[in-house]
Amino acid sequence: MVGHDLLGWWEVTRRNLPWRHTRDPWTVLVSEVMLQQTQVDRVVPRWHRFLDRFPDVEACAAAGVGAVVQEWAGLGYNRRAVSLHGCAVAVVERHAGRFPDELDALLALPGIGAYTARAVLAFAFERDVAVVDTNVGRILARTAGRPLGAREAQVAADEMVPAGEGWAWNQAVLDLGATVCTWRSPRCERCPVVAGCAWGSSGRAEPDPAVGSHAVSRGQSRFEGSFRQGRSCLLDALRTGSRLAPAAWLGACGWATGTTTQWDEADARRAAEGLVRDGLAVLAGDGFLALAS
Repeated sequence: MVGHDLLGWWEVTRRNLPWRHTRDPWTVLVSEVMLQQTQVDRVVPRWHRFLDRFPDVEACAAAGVGAVVQEWAGLGYNRRAVSLHGCAVAVVERHAGRFPDELDALLALPGIGAYTARAVLAFAFERDVAVVDTNVGRILARTAGRPLGAREAQVAADEMVPAGEGWAWNQAVLDLGATVCTWRSPRCERCPVVAGCAWGSSGRAEPDPAVGSHAVSRGQSRFEGSFRQGRSCLLDALRTGSRLAPAAWLGACGWATGTTTQWDEADARRAAEGLVRDGLAVLAGDGFLALAS
């Protein structure tokens, strides 16, 4: 990709997202964790609300995991809330509340993977490192004209970052993937770097090289009527402050009146055990299930 072409395009088309107006590592991290598998328009109001309640790592760590899980309601993938709280605790305990600005130190924090660590470096500390999420992974594969492995994709992405432009470059590539080089309907006629894209130059010959390439999401199975939905309903019941005996778990899952006959009390118990295992709930000595504290 030609750097000045992409950056010039982005200066005109850039999305005005609130987390782009900060360089605070905590607020950047919250946005990145929320944006994992959740659409931008849903994240914006929840990001503001979350930071009103937990404005810094100290506030989040002190609040307890239950408060964070409760605030996460409606965002889905609730284990992200547990991981975010664990990260806040670690930053407070290991780094006196200050985020480290080195990749290895960030990767050592709970719940911080390769993408998130680089996102904090790029967007909070303005380092010249590349982030590779599903949008970026798709662009990399199509540009190369073939699927890429994890190391190859990261190296290729890092080599593309213009010196001193890490923050803007990564924002530009993310916007390109979100608005132009999309999964189902890529708008190659609007792409500022299509001339350097092997797949675009080939007339988008099948198969799409993004399929099976590193970081490219394959999508989620149907949520409605799924086990995940039942588990989510059980967690929502706990968020109200309820303590639920095993006999109430199936009803809380919504399975007693569900549209399928395949769910039973064993499934409800499996959902409850999963919530406990993931740190979202606790099982008291009397057998009652409650939100983690």
